[in-house]
Amino acid sequence: MRARHCTAPCHVPLLFALAALLLAGSPSVGAAAGAKFNRKVNVGDRAPGWSSLTGVDGKQHSLKDYADAKLLVVVFTCNHCPVAKSYEERLKTLTEKQKDSGVAVVAISPSIFPADSLEKMKERAAEQKYNFDYLSDASQQVGQAWGARVTPQVFLLDAERKVLYMGAIDDSMYTDRVKEHYLADAITAALAGKSPEITETRPFGCPIEYEDAE
Repeated sequence: MRARHCTAPCHVPLLFALAALLLAGSPSVGAAAGAKFNRKVNVGDRAPGWSSLTGVDGKQHSLKDYADAKLLVVVFTCNHCPVAKSYEERLKTLTEKQKDSGVAVVAISPSIFPADSLEKMKERAAEQKYNFDYLSDASQQVGQAWGARVTPQVFLLDAERKVLYMGAIDDSMYTDRVKEHYLADAITAALAGKSPEITETRPFGCPIEYEDAE
């Protein structure tokens, strides 16, 4: 298995571009053993659980709700980030494509921006016709436990909810510039009973601001 970093996207609004470049500059300090870009979780670890996250459907959701899924894609995202927005269609396409393969997709927003409130999340999900669950991590405890630092940031879990892959969805926020399909390739390998060739990449996007930064 090999890890590969992702190149930060070009032509992102200046604030986000600078943040992405800073994140891309060096591996996270104090990373978990073997992990280059995550302070809390390593490939092969059992993913931290969660319970009682409110979804845009008004229901409470837990990790156990997805027990029947062969694979689970967990993506930390939000409304306001232009990088996250650029991946909405790709996530909807992935969800539709894999719905008969036993692959479930769930999106979680740990953002504290007003534009990412639960009500705004409901509006965004309805406008964009999300076909996956969209949950609010209002306490930010889930995002912190998973080591999520940017939006979007993705984790692929196996049937035992161990991390098979984590990092970026692919290598560009612009669909016509994508050359590496990290998440899709990892899913294909896992469904075939194989280990993904690339198990970790450096995620890029908008930094997640935590009220209680660790």
